[in-house]
Amino acid sequence: MSLQSVRDFFASQAPDIEIIELNQSTATVALAAAAHNVEPGQIAKTLSLKIKDEVILIVAKGDARLDNKKLKSTFGAKARMLSSDEVVVITGHPVGGVCPFGLENPLAVYCDVSLKRYQEVLPAAGAIHSAVRISPERMVQLTAATWVDVCQS
Repeated sequence: MSLQSVRDFFASQAPDIEIIELNQSTATVALAAAAHNVEPGQIAKTLSLKIKDEVILIVAKGDARLDNKKLKSTFGAKARMLSSDEVVVITGHPVGGVCPFGLENPLAVYCDVSLKRYQEVLPAAGAIHSAVRISPERMVQLTAATWVDVCQS
């Protein structure tokens, strides 16, 4: 159902964007980069975090690592990653297919400035074998995301 919710999202919000479905898994940054023939940084990974009582999504370049000090400074509290069960229930997407599109529940989306170095990035599209090609700016626009600087330089 997750892939379908992403299809529905793009059909209504951005019908010009095509979902790419492959026969192999793209559930990790390394697998996705190899499958799409791009550098790992171009894979836009979506991280599901809980800060205080709020669940948020942070989209960052694939080879970036979160910086806990920057996270705490930006959001005012420590963050913890959701468990895989929590991810599925809250986002509606399986781990490896999490993206900021077609979410089960409305969540605040933040895009790390690390994505800005690319003209085009590839976030997942609700399944471990799907993705979309999109500019970081368009992704921010479609998801009402906020730019943040929360990854290690």
